[in-house]
This record gives sequence, structure tokens and C-alpha cells, in this order.
Amino acid sequence: MSVSTMVEVESHSNGSDIASLSPLTQLQFVSTTVLQQALDLVENILTSDDQLTAQSKFLPGSTIGKHLRHARDHFILLIECVSGPAPHIFSYDTRSRNTPMETNLSEAREALKQAISRVEEVVPTANLDLPLTLNAVTPFMQTFETTFGRELWFAGLHAVHHWSMVRVIAGELDIKLHDDFGFAPSTLVYKGSEALLGKAKI
Repeated sequence: MSVSTMVEVESHSNGSDIASLSPLTQLQFVSTTVLQQALDLVENILTSDDQLTAQSKFLPGSTIGKHLRHARDHFILLIECVSGPAPHIFSYDTRSRNTPMETNLSEAREALKQAISRVEEVVPTANLDLPLTLNAVTPFMQTFETTFGRELWFAGLHAVHHWSMVRVIAGELDIKLHDDFGFAPSTLVYKGSEALLGKAKI
């Protein structure tokens, strides 16, 4: 986050009044917190590249590396879209697959750091209501009119969904994750969790 935003968030992060932050700052806080969870995973919890590529027994075709890359890509595609000139048209289906971050811890660290930096750089000056056009394969081609705020919210929730699958694979590998990893903010709030994403009030 930018220094001013970081100070603002830190001044609220020890209580339940994160809800008093501006909507834009709230969404930036959620986005960077979710991405930081992934960065912490590859920096402090995973110990070998093999753990990124181990195939899940319960989620066929899934690996930790694939889920990290997939979720990060959504943030990058969105941020790059709003960074360019209008009209802002994008698709989440233009992701790159089999990238180095899926198989290498160092590459994963750098890719996640880059994503956090881009969120911190772009979001503070963005317009929450900026109109976007989203093209999607459902599998039929669909076009939706949406906003930057709605898609930034989606990117965070989408990442949490994939972190929950990372949690499953980590369990298969006997890797212990933090208690809040892979749980939706609404679930953490409901449980009264002291995790960063569980402190706001619904």
C-alpha cells in the first residue's frame, strides 16, 4: 500500500472499525491482505518447489502453484485494464498458463510481490465506479457491463476461493496453514475471528 493508505489501515487494524475506511481503501486492504497471504505462504511456509507442483489426490489436475497463479492473474488483468486508456474492455479468460511461478518458489514470490505493488500503485487513484466491459466464456461468449469496484471485490473473493483449495492440497502434503487462510471474510466476521479480514462488522 501507499504510505498514507498503510498508515490509515494500520491505525484501524487493531479494532473492528476497518469499516470506517473509505470503500476504495477497504477494497485495497482486502486485496493486498489476500495477496499477502499467498506471499507469506511461498516465503515462510512452503520449503521446496516440489510443493508447488504436487498433484492433488482430491482435486484432479490441481496444484498449489496453479491456484496461486490463477488467482494472481485476475488481479493483474483487472489492474492492467484500468491502467490503460478507455474504453476499458477485458477478459479473465486471457490468462497465461504454465508460467514459472507455478513451479518455482522464487518466481512465485516475485510475481506476488509485483501484483501487490501494482494494486498499491493503481487502486488509490482509481475510480470505484469506473465502467468496464467484461467479456467472458461461460462457455458461451457473454459481455457484461461492470465497474472497477465490483471487479476488485470479485478478485479478492475469487482468490480466497482458490486459497481454500490450496488449503486442501496443503493438508494432503501435511503442511499447516494459518487458521484464516482460505476462509471468506464473511465467514471470519461471522465467527468473530481476530484475523485481519474478520474484524469489520457486517
